[in-house]
Amino acid sequence: VVHFLETPLDLELSRPIVHTPVGSYRGLRAQDGNYSKFLGIPYAKVDPDNVFGSPIPHKIEGIFEAVDDTSRCPQQRKKIFAGTLDCLHVNINVPNSASFDNPLPVLIQIFGGKFYIGSARSFLYGPRFIVRHDVIFITFNYRLGPYGFMCLNTSKVPGNQGLKDQVQALRWIKENIRYFGGDDSKITIAGNSAGAMSVDFHQNFLQEQLYHRVILQSGVSLTHDITEDSNPDRDAPLKLAMELNYTTNDINDALLFLNKVEPQELIVATWKSGVFFGPCVEKQFENADIYITKYPADLNTITRRDVDVLIGITNDESYSFITRYIKNGVLDLHTDFVSLIIESHFEFNNASKLSNEIKDIVRMFYYGDDVRRLDKRTEMNIHADFTFHSPIFRTVRKYLESGVENMYFYMFSFCGERNYFKDYMNIPCTEGGASHGDELGYLYDISYMKERLRDEDMLIVDRMTELWTNFAKYGNPTPKTSKLIPVQWPRVSRDKLPYLEINTELRLGSRPMHERMSFLDLLYKDIGHYQRWISND
Repeated sequence: VVHFLETPLDLELSRPIVHTPVGSYRGLRAQDGNYSKFLGIPYAKVDPDNVFGSPIPHKIEGIFEAVDDTSRCPQQRKKIFAGTLDCLHVNINVPNSASFDNPLPVLIQIFGGKFYIGSARSFLYGPRFIVRHDVIFITFNYRLGPYGFMCLNTSKVPGNQGLKDQVQALRWIKENIRYFGGDDSKITIAGNSAGAMSVDFHQNFLQEQLYHRVILQSGVSLTHDITEDSNPDRDAPLKLAMELNYTTNDINDALLFLNKVEPQELIVATWKSGVFFGPCVEKQFENADIYITKYPADLNTITRRDVDVLIGITNDESYSFITRYIKNGVLDLHTDFVSLIIESHFEFNNASKLSNEIKDIVRMFYYGDDVRRLDKRTEMNIHADFTFHSPIFRTVRKYLESGVENMYFYMFSFCGERNYFKDYMNIPCTEGGASHGDELGYLYDISYMKERLRDEDMLIVDRMTELWTNFAKYGNPTPKTSKLIPVQWPRVSRDKLPYLEINTELRLGSRPMHERMSFLDLLYKDIGHYQRWISND
């Protein structure tokens, strides 16, 4: 339970303290709302003898000063290194209304970043907009890159350590959140991009009931970008060791060396080597912590069917992804974009004739007879359809066929001053609607956007946070209509795919991008067994 330690001299400096079976935590009173913050709580620690292995549970002695959320796991972005292995921390934001007698629903956000960048800091995931709805808001860090997703055929490093960190964090929250005034029977996990992919992996493989509702924003386990490699590099330790001037042909020897290397050196070496680390199918060993056991495309049903689901997309997912291939407003003529897409999603095993036939079919569908008509809108559609839309709609269908009965689909299309990715890429709103990740600015109080409070933008903030927290509370984003949300959002069923378009006007629609999705359904029905993210058995 939350206690307040008050001094007779300055009651404003009183600080909340929470006692749990695994430690006591002294937090901060928020200055921007009626809530308390418990930041940087260690939920586990990295095994110093095997930094690429599963996390170790962590217990606090004495009172932990939970005041700093700036930690992040080792990573590099734009040649700038940041992070430390002392990073497995959870941040808990608790409205003042929470108590044992009034436990509040819990919303957990899993950050995205292609599994090699990102953190749980309030710089991006500021809680102010969420906690005002009487919901506890939580973020946590998990390992990234080689530390989080090195996948080897060994019992000590089977893979997916970052996802196992997430599971450990969810266990910690489930076991301890009631001491913070949380309702451990109403836990929602949410994620954007790689965070949503993580949520879907948990839906497919997590056996424990650590949550009750899920929110998947622009990502599922089938999501695959053209910059990623589907298959883990089993020789990664040898390559990284060589990059660090240590030559060996023995994987275990390389691992022993890398285990002692400073994180900055290893992350820089990873960046230079070009080795990609992400979720993988693990080889099974006795007495080893194994998680992902099958390829996502091989799974016809999910493990967690007894959950409420909120899932959706933005209307312009791929704008920021294909800008690297655009020159003067059109596709670079030296880039065979359709070939890039097909070859990154399918592997035809030397069947070059079939590969060329499929590419021609895709070109004909998207471009018509004029296959030289290259424009960025068409390329955006191709990239978005293969990378986001089709995987997400196929996942919706799998959820329904698995028995999920309470699911809602959305499309976010608003463009304003708080569109996160478009702002980051310096893309004006005159070009398209909402890009991948743009909705984050309307759910979270992003630090550098604090002054962007136009009426139109704040209307979207109010709507998004009301819908998301309603879902966390009730499993229904629109339990009743209001002036703010004047529509009743219908759930998805096997014969209907209604969706809510979120903009200055809320609009109900049905079967978005129907023709394109029907084409891809037929394509995957015919050549789905050639997918890269599938077994070849």
